[in-house]
Amino acid sequence: MSTGAPLAFFLPSVRGGGAQRVVVNLVQGVIERGHPVDLVLTTAEGVFLDQLPPEVRVIDLRAGRLLRSIGPLTAYLRRERPRVLVSSMTHANLIALFAARLAGRSTPVMVTEHDTMSQSTRHYGRVARVCWPYVLRTGYAGARWVVAVSRDAADDFARTSGLPRERMHVVYNPVITPEIMALARQAPDHPWFAPGLPPVVLGVGRLTRQKDFPTLLRAFAEVRRTRAARLIILGEGEDRPLLEKLVDELGVADDVALPGFHANAMAFMAGSRVFVLSSSWEGLPTVLIEALAAGTRVVSTDCPSGPREILQGGRLGALVPVGDVAALAEAIIGALAQPAGSLPPDALLPFTRDAAVDNYLRLIENG
Repeated sequence: MSTGAPLAFFLPSVRGGGAQRVVVNLVQGVIERGHPVDLVLTTAEGVFLDQLPPEVRVIDLRAGRLLRSIGPLTAYLRRERPRVLVSSMTHANLIALFAARLAGRSTPVMVTEHDTMSQSTRHYGRVARVCWPYVLRTGYAGARWVVAVSRDAADDFARTSGLPRERMHVVYNPVITPEIMALARQAPDHPWFAPGLPPVVLGVGRLTRQKDFPTLLRAFAEVRRTRAARLIILGEGEDRPLLEKLVDELGVADDVALPGFHANAMAFMAGSRVFVLSSSWEGLPTVLIEALAAGTRVVSTDCPSGPREILQGGRLGALVPVGDVAALAEAIIGALAQPAGSLPPDALLPFTRDAAVDNYLRLIENG
């Protein structure tokens, strides 16, 4: 292990979520390269705490809410002077940049965008939508590096914020790790995977508007009119009551399960016949990469951003229009009729932990 100033990563928490899982994977890879790491959390809680290497120093700011972390984060930066502060997710990025400014800019800040900005801000009020580009453009001016997780997300962020596109770097997420491949070899913890039962269609993600699970449920109801199958959606969120009501209205309650968040989604992916991403928008959907790595046939909406890049324009899995129930149902039926496919050997290399760590460390080394 090298000595000297740590590389610091800042997050609100490590509760279940794609961005949090990405940061944990990245931290694991950086530790393996011999660099000291501080994981700085607004509140040190979440399902991923147990997955951190023992060498990681967890800094609990005990702030409760993100906005209240400005003071303790500023104090941490002044006291510890980490080599770099890597922040993820827009609101946390702005907090990190403000704290670094208060601390005297002794630590350069790398901000990472995991979403498609134009889509994730559509539900904002009119005044917020007008002001937000200015907030981003001026706030991110203090960042040493601005990283997006896909080319389309970088292009979209530049258009939305007015930040020059040449300021942005694209680094794919560190999704494929030895740990998740080991998880894929475990048996899924659900009775619907027993031999001889109908094939399982799987969705994974927070039960929110972004993931558009109503379209998946309606498409699955169409699939059930033509053949036997079952649908499992892993995840938790505010849309659960809406989805449960829709399941009953569609008459598919006997063939749909919403068991909540599961720590080993990879086992479910490996055991399912088809994985479906029904999102209205993404940044770089981790679950789609994981499903490919698990050897599962995939169907995805052609949403901004990420699925088209991951699936190589439809070469590695079906792409359908966002919100198109009939097209999604047809693609699921087609995927259920096909045997498990094999990927080109280099298809997932850009999404490995080693590739991501290489790219992040290269940016840091080159200043």
